[in-house]
Formats: sequence, C-alpha cells, structure tokens
Amino acid sequence: LQRCYTQNIDSLEVLAGLPKEALVAAHGNFDSATCIATKQKVPLEEVREAVMAGVEACYELNRRYGGLIKPDIVFFGEALPTRFSEHSIEDLKSCDLLIILGTSLKVKPFAGLPGLVKPGTPILLLNRQQVLRSADVFMQGDCDDGVLELARLLGWEAELVELHERESGRWLDAKGEIDANNVV
Repeated sequence: LQRCYTQNIDSLEVLAGLPKEALVAAHGNFDSATCIATKQKVPLEEVREAVMAGVEACYELNRRYGGLIKPDIVFFGEALPTRFSEHSIEDLKSCDLLIILGTSLKVKPFAGLPGLVKPGTPILLLNRQQVLRSADVFMQGDCDDGVLELARLLGWEAELVELHERESGRWLDAKGEIDANNVV
C-alpha cells in the first residue's frame, strides 16, 4: 500500500493498524485539536473532559488556551490539509492499482483523484453504486462485503477474519457479517 486517502474523520484506518505516514486524511480527523486563535495544540483528553463536563468547562478550556478549540477536521469551505496536495499527484501518477471504496465521488478535489492515474492503471471500485465510468472492475455492494470477497479471491480471507477477531473482539459469520452473538 503506497497511501490511503480518506474523507473519513474517525481515524479508524490508524486504529486498524495503518501507519500514519501511509494515511492522508483529506478532511482531517478527531485525534487532535487546536486553538484557532493561538494555533496551540490542545491535548485531546482535555477536550474530551471539557465536553463531557459541560459548557462552563468548555469556556474554561478556551480561556486556558486563548481562544476557541476546534478538532483538527476540515469544515466546508476550509482548505484541505497540506498533506493532501503534497502527495496526491505523485501518489496517483505512480500507483500500480487504484482501489476505491465507498464514495459518491461528488466533491472536488477528492472526486478528481481517479483522473490522476496514468493511462492503463487498473481501477477497482467497491461501492454501492457505479460512480466512475473508467473503473476496470466494479464490485457492487457494501464495502465490508466487497473487501471480504476480495480477500477471499486473493486467498487472504482466513488472515482477514483472524485479524478482525484479534483486533476487535468480534468475528464474522459465514456470510461475512458480524455475528451479533459474539460481539464483546
């Protein structure tokens, strides 16, 4: 894996074991926070504690850091993190295979990423709907089902299920769905 580009802000890729240097969180994520006025980083645990304690605790946190504290996510109209522009063109032009999972591909600049791959680069789309005319392979359905099927086709299904069991305390049934009877 050269790089994983995501529009998600939950940092699940890192929790799943992807090294941070292999991730471009185009819309930021909730694993860090910053004071808007002073640009000072704020420990996430302090933000969580203030939010859980209520409005007065949030005001106190703002006073302590000199302004409004915001999670490091990108709101509509804000610029994407520099990491996106630093890597996207070169990454896409040099990739050997582009795998796209679960997206509408409606919002720029993310929607333009598939157009950056060099001609002849295979594109695999695992998605509920066909959103890309140039996809070489389209596997319609939920991402989880598509990834499990891809792992099965590549001979990695047992390894994926074992990894899932170990990391989440849950396991998949024969249909590739989480067995609710075994959720920890």
